[in-house]
Order: sequence, then structure tokens, then C-alpha cells
Amino acid sequence: MSARLRTSTPADEPALRALWDSCFDAPHIGTLHALDPDRHRRTFVAETAGGRLDAVVVWVPRLIRDAHGTPRRVGGIGSVATRPEARGQGLVRRLLAGAERSMTAEGCAWSLLFTGTPGVYRGSGWQEFTTGHMEGTLTRTAAPGTYGVREATAADAGTVRALHRAYNAARPLSSLRTEEDWAVRLPAWYGPPERALVAEAPGTGAVRGWLVAGYEGECAEVREFAGDSACLPDLLGAVATRGLAAGHHRARVRLPATPEVMAALPALLADPTAAGTRTGMARPLLAGADAVRATVTAPGAVHWYGDSF
Repeated sequence: MSARLRTSTPADEPALRALWDSCFDAPHIGTLHALDPDRHRRTFVAETAGGRLDAVVVWVPRLIRDAHGTPRRVGGIGSVATRPEARGQGLVRRLLAGAERSMTAEGCAWSLLFTGTPGVYRGSGWQEFTTGHMEGTLTRTAAPGTYGVREATAADAGTVRALHRAYNAARPLSSLRTEEDWAVRLPAWYGPPERALVAEAPGTGAVRGWLVAGYEGECAEVREFAGDSACLPDLLGAVATRGLAAGHHRARVRLPATPEVMAALPALLADPTAAGTRTGMARPLLAGADAVRATVTAPGAVHWYGDSF
């Protein structure tokens, strides 16, 4: 019997969490879902005749800067899950159609998602774009530093937020973060503040830069930077030192390939090499396809990992 498609209700929340837990090793998904007070009308589920939830698609409204730096309302697709025994029935495709109608009705210019399975979304109108990064062998020779680098603390929060706003004030594809994003979303994706590094100016001790890196998996990974690019070499050098101490030999840098970033890379990578993945996907809604393509391919465009849906 065909599954019934509908939007979720508060009574579905335990079943949704159970479905996500069965499909992902990401216990924070339910917490992030709860950030949206209107989440139930933006959560589309497929229900069997017996009342079991077999699939879910969620969209969240975000303000994301376009190619000109202007914030646009965008529908971010996330938390997509299907029970293994229910796959191959087109449930996600049908749920995406409902999400598309909802996003359009709520004034979204376009939709954005990131996935390792783009084939699931192509037939529903989402098109891939390349998200670039740099990779290489960790450098083992740290140059003398000018800035003092230390772990960030909760006391740095106000300064870090100001650095982020300034650094991304006109950056295409960057999200405008809310207080809830800083309080809940970023810790969910990045971990506690102490996982990040800050750079202090010599003499004054003023925080001039902030960098987030992870040391799990096969590579140390730089996930976000904000601040004065003059302190970036010292921050990257500190990542190299920490990465080597954690047993890594390679690193991946997910920063925009600006001249300042490229000049700083030798502090982290002995042999930086450009790479890219086509995990980003976008779908025009109220905006034209050319405007959407211009945004996702604009120089310096980046959607930070901490803003994941």
C-alpha cells in the first residue's frame, strides 16, 4: 500500500528522532530540528498504513547572501532519511515536491543542500556545483609566529561573532547567523568553543582572528576562519602542530581561495593541491537559474560547515 505523505505534528517527534538515530550517527539532528518554531509545517513525512514513519525531508529557512552580498531567503534541505526497507519507492522524491511547494509559498528565492548522493536530488530539480578545497601534506617546519595563538574560550564569544560578521559582510553563499545559531547550531557541528583557536595581536593581546579545525578522520581539517588575514599563517601553523600531535600527516582546508588564504597555506601544507567535490546542490525557486548559479560559483563564495542544515 502506498505511503501517506503529510507534514509532521508534535506527536511525531519521538518517531522522527528514532528514524534519524537509525540512519545517522548524529544525535544533534533532533536538537537542531527543534530550533525552528515552525518546524512541523516544514517537515514532510511518509507514513505507512500502520502509522510508521518511513521517510522524512526537512527544510529550514535561512538568510544567505547572493552573488552581490544581498541576503536572500533560502530553503535549506536537511535531515533527509529513509528506512532501508522503504528505499527505492520514490518517497524522498515525493517529499521533496512537497518541500518545494512549501519553500516557494514562503518566499524562498532558491533551495540549497549538501549531499554525498546527488542522484537522489537531480530528478527533483537540484543541480550540483563544485565546493573547492585545498589538500596536502602537513608541514613539519613551523615558522616563527607574530601572533599569540591559544584555544578559544566562551569569553571570546562577542569578539568572535564580530569577526565573523565583518569577514563575511558581503561574502556570497554565507549565512546570516542568529543568536540561536551561535548558541546551538555551531556547537553541534564544531564542538565546544575550546575546539577553536584565536590569534592575539602582539603587545595588546586583542583577538584578531578565529579558526575552527577538526582532527578526526584521515586528515586534519580547517573548517572556518574569520578575522584579519595577517594572523592566518600563525593560526594555520598551530593547526599543523596540533594535527601532527594527533597523528595526522595530511590536512584539508575548506576556506575560500583568496590571495590571502593562498599565501598563508604553506604554514600548514607542504604541498598544497587544489581539489573539489560536487556535494553542493541548488534549485531555483523564485529566483532565476542564472542568479542562483552566479551565487554558488561566485569568487570567494563559501557556505561554512557550521551553518549546515
